[in-house]
Amino acid sequence: MVILTLNCGSSSLKYQLYDWDKSQTLASGIIERIGIAGSKIKHKSHDKEEVEIENALADHKEAMKLLMDTIVHPEYGAIKDVKEIKAVGHRVVHGAEKFAKSVIIDDEAMKTFRELEGLAPLHIPANLIGIESAMAVLPGVPQCAIMDTAWHQTMPPKAFLYALPYKWYEEHGIRRYGFHGTSFLYTAKRAAVLLGKDPFKTNLVIAHIGNGSSINAVKDGVSIDTSMGLTPLEGLVMGTRCGDIDPAIPFHMMKQTGMSAAEVENALNKESGVLGISEQWVDRRDIEIAAEEGHERANLTQDIEAYRIRKYIGAYAAAVGGVDAIVFTAGVGERGPITRQLATEGLDYMGIKLDLEKNKASMTTSAETCISTDDSPVKIFVIPTNEELVMTEDTAALINGTYDVHTNYNYHFQDADYVNKDRLAKLPKDLKKWKGLDKIIVSKMD
Repeated sequence: MVILTLNCGSSSLKYQLYDWDKSQTLASGIIERIGIAGSKIKHKSHDKEEVEIENALADHKEAMKLLMDTIVHPEYGAIKDVKEIKAVGHRVVHGAEKFAKSVIIDDEAMKTFRELEGLAPLHIPANLIGIESAMAVLPGVPQCAIMDTAWHQTMPPKAFLYALPYKWYEEHGIRRYGFHGTSFLYTAKRAAVLLGKDPFKTNLVIAHIGNGSSINAVKDGVSIDTSMGLTPLEGLVMGTRCGDIDPAIPFHMMKQTGMSAAEVENALNKESGVLGISEQWVDRRDIEIAAEEGHERANLTQDIEAYRIRKYIGAYAAAVGGVDAIVFTAGVGERGPITRQLATEGLDYMGIKLDLEKNKASMTTSAETCISTDDSPVKIFVIPTNEELVMTEDTAALINGTYDVHTNYNYHFQDADYVNKDRLAKLPKDLKKWKGLDKIIVSKMD
């Protein structure tokens, strides 16, 4: 069964085409600048060279048409006919309390998503456009929704409720929802495999660090707390988002400067975080280079971001009541040794001991590594996330009628003998590039 997964933004469309029966990625890529001058698609089919094609695209429907043409192209395509696609899985950022697991999309689900737009006005409209565009170009093909928030529906009220008028929760749904759910699900299940433990007897703190960042407390295999809240703005310092601040600051700035609510919201979401502190960088690699060259603001940016992560690790270890492992994932988490080092500094007293040489060697997205010292009571793993695989499996299981909430469902990547063929094929290049990587790759702890 060939499954297409889509992650739609306001002007972008990220995709993956996967052969479920062969456990193989057929194609992947991204369409950028939809509705903007300079629209283009970056596409890579299995065993073929990547192509980049510029093409004017007025909207997501045209982008979907371009995608369909690309994946069946005789030269760089992946399949012969779009009729081979048997299902489509869509990332939907916010499911509120309405969805505790992935669902097949019907009229009722679409109605509910539209009702939730106010909770994620920057994300849900784009998600809906993607769903509607896919329905238009693939009529009759089942469409499934995989919610970022579903994983966190196990949080108890003491964790998800804010100390605000209770009627705000009852009447407007104001509460902590959390995001990055598919990433946390994948890495939590994989961490249990690496530890050789029952996933529901495993305690973890997982740090998903990228342009958007959040951290998750996992107790007995389920989410009990997370740093993002009603929206993806709360919590860690991110690429352009501020994370935790005094809630009086926006009101103060509006009074002091005359900024509108929309201007403040834009500043907190798009002009803050590491960009706001450094005033010139978002990419952590640029910040690392500048810090090595002695740039004071770059050093300050690194320290502030890592300090926030370290505080959350300590808080969530306390909330969980003792952890088996700390897990780093996502772009910076997987390839940011400086961030990992700073975020775990001084945590030896908690049994969290980072091996500096192992940490430097862990720079791959093609293998899972252990970067803690041999005598560290708490393991430190770097687990490359795979949100697309979770979306694909949820979609396949929904279509096959075998799907259930994750506490009642075993993913195939939970098997101790699971091998990611796509990543295994890419690993030799990284083994040549990163000295010592071969010594820290882990499949299962003794």
